[in-house]
Amino acid sequence: MLTGYLCLVLHAHLPYIRHPEYEYFLEEHWFYEAVTETYIPLIETMENLLKDNIDFRLTVSLSPTLLEMLNDNLLQCRYQRYLTRKIELADKEIMRLRSDPEFLPVARMYKKKFEKIRSLYDTRYKKDIAGVFKRIQESGKVEIITTAATHGFLPNLSVNPESVKAQVHAAADCYRRNFGRSPHGMWIPECGYYHGLDDILKEAGITYFFLDTHGLIFGRPAPKYGTYLPARCPSGVVAFGRDADSAKEVWSSVEGYPGDYNYREYYRDIGFDLPLEYVKPYIHPDGIRINTGMKYYRITGKTHDKKPYKKKMAIEKAKEHADKFISNRARQIKYIAGLFDIRPVITATYDAELFGHWWFEGTYWLDFLIRKIASDSKTIKLITPSEYLNLNTALQTVMPTQSSWGWKGYSEVWLNDSNEWIYPHLHKAAGRMAELAREYPCASGILLRALNQAARELLLAQSSDWAFIMKMKTAVDYAKKRNKEHLERFDVLYNSIKNGLIDEGWLSSIERKDNIFKEIDYKIYRM
Repeated sequence: MLTGYLCLVLHAHLPYIRHPEYEYFLEEHWFYEAVTETYIPLIETMENLLKDNIDFRLTVSLSPTLLEMLNDNLLQCRYQRYLTRKIELADKEIMRLRSDPEFLPVARMYKKKFEKIRSLYDTRYKKDIAGVFKRIQESGKVEIITTAATHGFLPNLSVNPESVKAQVHAAADCYRRNFGRSPHGMWIPECGYYHGLDDILKEAGITYFFLDTHGLIFGRPAPKYGTYLPARCPSGVVAFGRDADSAKEVWSSVEGYPGDYNYREYYRDIGFDLPLEYVKPYIHPDGIRINTGMKYYRITGKTHDKKPYKKKMAIEKAKEHADKFISNRARQIKYIAGLFDIRPVITATYDAELFGHWWFEGTYWLDFLIRKIASDSKTIKLITPSEYLNLNTALQTVMPTQSSWGWKGYSEVWLNDSNEWIYPHLHKAAGRMAELAREYPCASGILLRALNQAARELLLAQSSDWAFIMKMKTAVDYAKKRNKEHLERFDVLYNSIKNGLIDEGWLSSIERKDNIFKEIDYKIYRM
């Protein structure tokens, strides 16, 4: 007997990183790694489920910045070159390890993986990853949703309502261009909600979004069913609250599945382990050591003495963890259903890049999980948010509270002493962009180009990734540089437009560099 629902949501996002002015750019590798380790394996998983006629449901959020990179000719060509180098390195490793019975199978595993990815990308998908996602969505088993245009942290941008509206409407426009229909749902960046955001989502035609747990349960009035049913905001837009239990089981570094000792160790890579002269052709041209994606050890434990990776053991553990996850959800759903006499929906939300990239076995776990539910589970049914809303379940009206899924649950990750300096500049630029949109209600020629490019530069400066990187102290110099460059380019454009002196040569050069959203309309800042 059906007792409840599981809504699996994967959020795929990367900041827009594209540097045609350089032959090689380190941070572009974030994109190449994610395509290789997460996006194509995820597509392959879904295609295999469809081929086997498995009745499943999955919700995938694809950020506009990610879609723009997937569709970019320059990055597509560079990615093919990246794969060629990976295969070359794998061949070299197979030769080096030809007499090593423990590590040779792992090197062969990577060779097979890289060759398969290249075959899928070049031959089957013809470089059109976004188009593949569109075809998968048309199967009815997967729902693709969107997020804000450049993943701006909307609570911190709400000083300028026009900025939030532009982020939302530009995202909806990008979605329509890629998928031929309007998006129903939105993953608000970092689950960052503030009072009034749902009204803006409604204006853009969004019918539902996702909140972190406390964003819903601390709402007014307190939701009777917690996060086990979505709630309807006063605007009519529906908020799905993230389930804390399913999140902890997968995300927690202490209790979560990815930390199991049998899984592959992410932090041991031959780009750091092997002699520099040997790996130099496959890392940064300046000799900076970086990940190659070839990692030979399992987590083993809290020790530097790591044991060789055994794929068969790891896959068996992924199957075991999928069974455990289903068993725990079944108990959870049965308890809630009995307590409240409802069919609860468990909203399990994760970053897509966890699966395959950080957690190498994550896509196997997902495949085992979905197949097990489809074949064995009589109590749990996978469902998408739109499908759930079509059930016409009576929903309580709740006003959510400001929240995020970041550390401490509010805005501190994106507003602290490491990154607070960016906001006065972002707010000033946002006010000026709204001013330009009002002052020039109709533009053409070079003026139109300059106004549209100003909108692009502001959107790119607003990416939540730059503030996040500054807080996490990873690629801090790059994040600062990106934020400053986009704001400086915006200032030049603003002054040039106001003075009627637009340098077409300079404008053309930054149009080539920052070419996101080619069909953008600056008038989104007039809404």
